[in-house]
Parts: sequence; structure tokens; C-alpha cells
Amino acid sequence: MFRVKKRIVVAALSIVSLVACSSAPVEDPTDAPSNFSGECAAFAQYGSLRGRSVNVYTPIVSPEDQSHIDSFKLFEECTGVRINYEGSREFETRLPGKIDADAPPDIAYFPQPGLLRSLIARFPGRVKEVQGQALANLEANYQKVWKDHASVDGKVYAVPVGASVKSFVWYSPRAFTENGYQIPRTLEELTTLTQKIAEDHPEAKPWCAGIQASNGTGWPATDWLEDMMLRTAGPDVYDQWVSHRIPFNDPRVVTALDQAGNILKNDAYVNGGLGNAKSIATTSFTTAGLPILDGSCFLHRQASFYQVNWPTDKKIAEDGDVFAFRLPGTTETDPPLLMGGEFAAAFSDREEVRAFQAYLTSPEFSNAKAKVTGPGWISANNKLDPSILSSPVDRLSYELITSDNSVLRFDASDQMPGSVGTGSFWVGMTDWVSLEKSSQDVLTEIENSWPKS
Repeated sequence: MFRVKKRIVVAALSIVSLVACSSAPVEDPTDAPSNFSGECAAFAQYGSLRGRSVNVYTPIVSPEDQSHIDSFKLFEECTGVRINYEGSREFETRLPGKIDADAPPDIAYFPQPGLLRSLIARFPGRVKEVQGQALANLEANYQKVWKDHASVDGKVYAVPVGASVKSFVWYSPRAFTENGYQIPRTLEELTTLTQKIAEDHPEAKPWCAGIQASNGTGWPATDWLEDMMLRTAGPDVYDQWVSHRIPFNDPRVVTALDQAGNILKNDAYVNGGLGNAKSIATTSFTTAGLPILDGSCFLHRQASFYQVNWPTDKKIAEDGDVFAFRLPGTTETDPPLLMGGEFAAAFSDREEVRAFQAYLTSPEFSNAKAKVTGPGWISANNKLDPSILSSPVDRLSYELITSDNSVLRFDASDQMPGSVGTGSFWVGMTDWVSLEKSSQDVLTEIENSWPKS
């Protein structure tokens, strides 16, 4: 969400971990095989493309870029195509300039569908529709919601690459067992648990949180609002809010933010081991959950990719030092699931570019990427082998994100116009925490910032 938001940490994985521009061309791929056999059998559909190259431009930089580069190797070896990878922390500002200069990349990764839609509108005809095998793979291997988020006016312009589950609450299984606490099944039970922890542990706090993220400060708070919107207002109203068919400050949005404020703005409930409620604004989101480990905090709402921030000597498992449960809904039935991810769009129709985009939607890519990536990355491809995923949280995330019973919605701010989604929304949520502005006032300010055309 960040993956720029969400991807702020992981190759997510979070894009706030961006540290520098990287350009990492790979060595010349081996000659394409004369016959497609063994691991290369699945690549026969692309044919021999030896001597050709595809330029890929993304916001994912070192060190997270290496697993992406490594995940392309099988495609290179089997087709003979060279993949030239470039990552940049100035991706959002530099990509429009590349297009304007008639020098776009062949493929670009978009962590924010809103940015993709804005470029489609700004540069008509430059982003190519997804067709052929890539489209067939998208329809066969992914839930429809992924196609919907990559579409504009009924036309598909991108394919999913990675995914994350955002509706998680991290906790200590040991602390829960020692205190007799149970995983809450409803928001009401979560409120009761929060109150119980506050009563049992006056020296600690039930929750810990942080929304500081360099130039992305505020995004973790937007996730809180989005999760509460899905639960208190429902997916249909959420969709209307994202697309601005209802005002940003609609009364149902105010109710959802007030629900989040019952925790985040309550000194009795936050900020365990870190300060009072206002300290949330100055606490890094990367370290905000760590007080769980020393017992000064019991609960931390953050995405699946947060697992990369736990110390490596800590066990992430249902019987480990930390684990995560799904943020409950208003009833015990399956609650909606907030998700994030990135999409790959093409700016060229060349055969090798189409082949690479199709590869990104294939089980061969998803499995290859999972094999070379540590905890915190999953694909929504339903043909991924989940045994390859390297952590229990990743396997839980994959189970949830590919389940037919899950009601999935993409991160709201990532779908909104950039001036709102990564601008006034982030700023407003920071003000809501640090300046004690009311939900109504903050949401009205964001509403007034929405582009008029």
C-alpha cells in the first residue's frame, strides 16, 4: 500500500525500504535450448527468442531487487531473452518523464493501481492491453478481483506480480497462553480482549503502533481506516469510497475512523513500550511491533510483510515467539481481507515482451520467485506450490488470498489519485494522530483535496 506503502518494507515487500537506485543487468543468458525439455518444457509456447532483451523498470531497489532478478533466470535460460532490470526510488516521478520522452521501459511494476490508471489517462495508447497467453493465465490462475484492479473501462492493462495480506494482528502466542487469552472472532471480542489486557497489565498497553516511514509517514494509519471501513461499512461502500462515488468524509467513513480511534487515540490502550497515543506519529512502523517481544505490548496491526522486521532468532509460528491472526469482522463469518501487491504493465507489443508478461502470470514464475525469496512475499497465483513458501504466515496469507470464501479488496489509498492516496490521505492521518484533529475535520480536509477533474 506502502508497498510503496506496503511495500515500504518488503519487496512488498515494502517499498519504504528503498535505499538507492539500482541497475542490475544480468549476464548473457544461455542459448535457448534446441528443444524444450525438463524445466524448460513449459516455455515451448514462447519459442526461441535468443538475442532479444526486455527492459524492466520498478520501484524495488537493493537488496529486495535481487530476488526479482533471480526469479527471471529460468525464463532467460529457456527462452534466450536477456532481462535488464532497473530499480529506482524515484520511480513515480521518473516514469512519466520516460514516457514523455518516448523512452518508456518495456515493462514497469506498479505498486499502486492509481498511478497506473493516471498514466493510462495521461498517455493514451502507451500502456498496452494485456492479451494472449498473459490474459489467459490471468483469468485461469487468479481470482477475478486481480483482473478488476488492473482494468480501466473494461480493458486489462496489467498483470499481478506479488501480493500481501494487510488484515493481520501480530501477537505473542506465549503471552496469550500464559494469560488465558483467546484469538478474538469478532470486533466486539477484540474490544473485550483489549480491555482485559489493559486491566490485567497496567504496566503495559494492549496495543503498539507506529506510522513514521521516512517520506511515507502516515500510510500505516490509512490501513487502519481501510480495514475498519471494510468491516463497519462493508465492501460495497468501500468500493464507492475508493472511487469517490461517495465523499471522502461520508458519515460511514467518519464512523470507521472513529472505530480505529477507539484504539489509536486512547492512551489507555497505546502505545506499549513506546509512549502515549501521540508517540505513534513519531514511531517507525518497522520497530513499532517489537514491544510484543518484551511484554510491554500485546497486539500490533500490520501486514504479512511485517515479519521481516522480527529479529531472526525469534520463531514465527502458532507456537513461537510471534504469530498473526486475521483481524476479525463484525460477525464470526469470514471478514473481508485488505490486500496489497504490485502489477506489471507493458509499454511494448514486441513478442519477447508479451512472452515475459505471460511468464509473470505463470506458475513457473510464482514458484521460482518463492524459491529465491525469504519470508514476506507471496503470489496470488492459485497454482503456486505453497510448500515452497518460507514461513507459516506466508502460507496462511496464501491460503486466505486464494480462498473462494475470501472477500478481497485492494488497498484504498493505492487506488486513489496520487495527490490523495500518497499525499493528503497520509498527511491527514498523521495530523489525526499527532495534532488530535477530529475524524470529521481530517476527512473533510482530505475530501477538499480530491482533484476536481
